[in-house]
Amino acid sequence: MTWTTLLDLAAAACLLSGAFLAFAAGVGVLRFPDLLARMHAGTKPQVLGLILLLAGEALRVRNLQVVGMLALVAVFQLMTAPVAAHMVGRAGYRTGKVRSDLLVVDELTADQVSAGGIRAPRALLAQPSEVDASDGERSDPVGGEGGRDEGSRPA
Repeated sequence: MTWTTLLDLAAAACLLSGAFLAFAAGVGVLRFPDLLARMHAGTKPQVLGLILLLAGEALRVRNLQVVGMLALVAVFQLMTAPVAAHMVGRAGYRTGKVRSDLLVVDELTADQVSAGGIRAPRALLAQPSEVDASDGERSDPVGGEGGRDEGSRPA
């Protein structure tokens, strides 16, 4: 077995695993119930999947200029995806698109309230009595049916 064959096998493994992770990210974005879960599914496996795809391509092409360009794409993705996800999450939180019944710990509401007059969204300050015990959804939803945002699909 030659080095070329070994590199091609490693490239195939990277390409297949990267494609699987990108597919899993897409399924997670479609199937998860709320903004934060979708955002998590759209950033973490997608970034790792892209890096694996780029590594597989670099192993297959073996050209220094192409490998350098692929490395720049990976670095740019690693620098921008977390920042974009953070900003989308904060915007969704401030507009009331985050389902507080799915949060285990909610430190941002207390920080926003104590930061000088920033009023927390009504959905995040709801009392437990507003949650319907039969189906676990709010009786007075904010931002869509059943406390979901407009783009959600039933599970």
